[in-house]
Amino acid sequence: MPSTRSHINVQDHNLTIGGIDTVSLAQEYGTPLYVTDEERLRENFRRFASAFSDADIYFAAKANWNLAILRILASEGAGADVFSDGELYVALLAGISPDKILFNGNSKTAHELQMAIDAGVRVSADSLHELRTLSRLATESDRTVDIAFRVNPDVSPDTHPKIATGLAASKFGIGYRDVLAAYSEAAKLPGINPVGIHCHIGSQILDVSPFGEAAERMMDLVEQITRLGIDLTFVDLGGGLGIPYAAEMTAPTPNDLTDMILPIFEERSRAIGISPRLILEPGRYIAGDAGILLTGVNTVKRAAKNFVGVDAGLNLLIRPAMYDAYHEVVVANKADQDPEETYEIVGPICESGDIIARDRRLPPIEPGDVVAVLDTGAYGFSMSSRYNGRVRCAEVLVNRGGVDVIRRREDYGDLIAKDVVPARLLR
Repeated sequence: MPSTRSHINVQDHNLTIGGIDTVSLAQEYGTPLYVTDEERLRENFRRFASAFSDADIYFAAKANWNLAILRILASEGAGADVFSDGELYVALLAGISPDKILFNGNSKTAHELQMAIDAGVRVSADSLHELRTLSRLATESDRTVDIAFRVNPDVSPDTHPKIATGLAASKFGIGYRDVLAAYSEAAKLPGINPVGIHCHIGSQILDVSPFGEAAERMMDLVEQITRLGIDLTFVDLGGGLGIPYAAEMTAPTPNDLTDMILPIFEERSRAIGISPRLILEPGRYIAGDAGILLTGVNTVKRAAKNFVGVDAGLNLLIRPAMYDAYHEVVVANKADQDPEETYEIVGPICESGDIIARDRRLPPIEPGDVVAVLDTGAYGFSMSSRYNGRVRCAEVLVNRGGVDVIRRREDYGDLIAKDVVPARLLR
């Protein structure tokens, strides 16, 4: 059992989250089931916001865009970093103020850009083509849109290649050496008001030094942009702070991140003679360990390995298959029992890579047991699919002894709700 997560404990042999028995949750709401602890979510946000008391915290909506989750974070004062029209729609519906939303993304459609203009949110432009499209749309709408440019700072953090977003070869952002020309053009275009600068170097970063390198590079650019006569009101350094998915992992704290980047940001701002607002975009740090996935055991098969077949697979949690990500697993109804055997926890999806956990020492497992997959509050349900025709599971929110359903379990009708069969095929 993990000892670093104060909201996850054992009572009467069963795993609890937020004081609620997970086995009872599985029995009442069925499995698979995503569970979020509201108190832990708020606690994580407040810890990060406290470390950056003079900055704005924009939750990375891609990590978890459930409406109730965003509503909770809006009540805490969070802004939002959104990456699509859908995320923008949900963020606004959740009550996040348009002036605290940044529309990010490397390949936005004209519809998405128009939606951002109409909503009055700021846009992080990713290319000169996008800048010019924004100018045309804003002019046609008789509006002015506040923009930043997303910069590719060519900083290499030690993380999985698929979540390193600030490398020179990354699809994201305008090259570090090309961005000054972009600001020069933006300052001359109608309907465009360049007010910020933005970068994001990656995700699940466990060493804060790359954040310092990125901050230095960004402030170098801020100084040069200021010389162009452009007044930058915000500097967005993105997110990416990692969390300890395994007991032996050591992860930096928000205060460690503060110690790394705030001196650079503040000293360079003073030297330049400006006072822009700092923005950070945590997602995983806030939501990650606040959520778990409960999955029921269908079968146990002894072959080359001891396979435990559960009812959740890569359709609901793709991180292990996509990133070889590690998630700690606990047999929820035997949480205080000693491990006796080594198991491979596998899902029901028709893919050899549908493996949730490899070679885990666990108590004896049998059909009917419930396995809890920890730290799934970020990039869990938000990356889910209906692959293999499997309906997506429910989500519940626990809070001080109460339980609320925050997403209903899908049914077969949801699988075909948008399908259209031509009349000729119905004869």
